[in-house]
Amino acid sequence: MSKKEKEQSELFKTIWDVANKLRGAVDGWDFKQYVLSALFYRFISEDLTRYINEQEHKAGNKDFDYAKLSDEKAEFAREAIVKEKGYFILPSELFQNVVKRARQDENLNITLHNIFRKIESSAKGQPSEDDIKGLFDEFDVNSKKLGATVEQRNKKLADLLESIANLPFDRYSDNTIDAFGDAYEYLMRMYAGNAGKSGGEFFTPPEVSELLARITVVGKKEVNKVYDPACGSGSLLLKFSKILGDKNVRKGYFGQEINITIYNLARINMFLHGINYNKFDIAHGDTLLDPKHWDEEPFEAIVSNPPYSIRWEGDSNPILINDPRFSPAGVLAPRSKADMAFVMHMLSWLAPSGTAAIVSFPGVLYRGGAEQKIRKYLVENNFVDAIIQLPPDLFFGTGIATAIMVLKKNKKDNKILFIDASKEFVRSGNKNRLTTFEDDPEDNNIKTILDAYTKREDKKHFSALVEKEKIAENDYNLSVSTYVEPEDTREKIDIKELNKQIKETVEKVNYLRGEINKIVAELEGDA
Repeated sequence: MSKKEKEQSELFKTIWDVANKLRGAVDGWDFKQYVLSALFYRFISEDLTRYINEQEHKAGNKDFDYAKLSDEKAEFAREAIVKEKGYFILPSELFQNVVKRARQDENLNITLHNIFRKIESSAKGQPSEDDIKGLFDEFDVNSKKLGATVEQRNKKLADLLESIANLPFDRYSDNTIDAFGDAYEYLMRMYAGNAGKSGGEFFTPPEVSELLARITVVGKKEVNKVYDPACGSGSLLLKFSKILGDKNVRKGYFGQEINITIYNLARINMFLHGINYNKFDIAHGDTLLDPKHWDEEPFEAIVSNPPYSIRWEGDSNPILINDPRFSPAGVLAPRSKADMAFVMHMLSWLAPSGTAAIVSFPGVLYRGGAEQKIRKYLVENNFVDAIIQLPPDLFFGTGIATAIMVLKKNKKDNKILFIDASKEFVRSGNKNRLTTFEDDPEDNNIKTILDAYTKREDKKHFSALVEKEKIAENDYNLSVSTYVEPEDTREKIDIKELNKQIKETVEKVNYLRGEINKIVAELEGDA
């Protein structure tokens, strides 16, 4: 186990133990927002303090410590700090100072409520307003889930703040791991895993996120903008930062999320991974009916794990067929299944030189009706670059085997690559998992899939490069199993040899039966 893995394991165990101990009788899914928001509060307080201290130290004020400054003196720097960081926190309201007073503060719930509102209001009228507004909305300091009385709730809040304060993030100041970001991702993964289906709706396993991101940047060292129209907690978008480096995502990270709670989680996630407010734009709303990034499209890299087969307005809304995102196919995705509406939306917003990688529910690849007509449009216009069959049981809340649909607008050939990666996994706990470059840089599941995607050639039982005419003959069925013959792992039996063995066995049985009959006859004669 590497140093990074040991540090991660140690930190993660500590965090999860703290989270479980703190929640008490409160359901973990309900309590997650308190832990995650407190973690965020600590991060932005320390990040702001570090930033200001570094500026002062560079200016020659070596003993300066923002956390010890009076609120009155700190006010002079408010405007410049908000411009740079997107928010402002007075020294007395920093996490590290509030936690020292928490146990003695009889009005701790009110104190925290007021601080959170002040942090949000510090960005009002500023470019960062939409990125900061509402970030603490889910941190309900007066919820009865924390306790029946104010005294009980304040005790729980003090326990929470002290526990988060004691997490040993300072131990990783050498940046061996991205402590806050990794901790946040780990917590979301654990909460998602324990939340069943609802958890899977906002969290894509990091290994799948990595595969999707790597597919879209094959052959590239940088991209202009990355986009996810159903971004959940933002984990997919953040993979680009780890794979390319933040500076190589030149114009930033864009996403939209319909669930208000998860929308807040996504914005918090960006901050915790060191993405500044001016480098991301996460919007709240229904992407299919009210997309928020018309002024930002097209996007060079699009990744998404949209909700499977959810209902939408479809042809019940006559305006939608004229929407430039959906109209090219001449038909709308069915009202009961919005999957292809997401596909058409992403295709519309994809840059000519870009790639989109979309997790798809199996039925999308073979169902008839309007979905078949949309597949025909995609195939005939040569937009489908590849279909990759994933292993089963990768995602939270479902054991179903999904696939990745890869779209491009300027392909080099008129063929579609089909890859059967259904056996590319390891069992990890109670789920399957793709191995990554961190597991083994030279031999891992993601590398195997990427190599096949890059080589774009036939490989028996694994990949097939198929002419679109053949796909048309199959009624535009895009299921991998239609084109990649699975390996027959059944044991081959030599019938002649088997018959010979059976004949010999029968002869032996007959001989033994005769011998037994002789013995029985002798015994009966003696009697």
